[in-house]
Amino acid sequence: MSILNTIKKMLGVDPDYEVFDTDIIVGINSALMTLMQIGVGPKTGFSIQDKSATWEDFIGDRGDLESVKQYVYLKTKLIFDPSLTTSINEIYKEQIKELEWRLNVQVD
Repeated sequence: MSILNTIKKMLGVDPDYEVFDTDIIVGINSALMTLMQIGVGPKTGFSIQDKSATWEDFIGDRGDLESVKQYVYLKTKLIFDPSLTTSINEIYKEQIKELEWRLNVQVD
């Protein structure tokens, strides 16, 4: 399953609509870098360039890391399409912190 298309769908952007791909890819790669720093993903580094990169490319067949998708979505949403409501953004940030902690524990 394509990383880019998954995140686009979660953001409410049609996968065939490519106008915002660069902006979304930047957010995704930022989230992936943070995940790699806490031990999730390939040790050699990883980034996406287009819709060809898949979740399996990043986490392999590790079903215990499915929350990576939620994490990448939340981080990308805050960069690409933050809420106009500060309290909603704070809820997203709290979810991000919890997911970072849980994913870090899972890979240790």
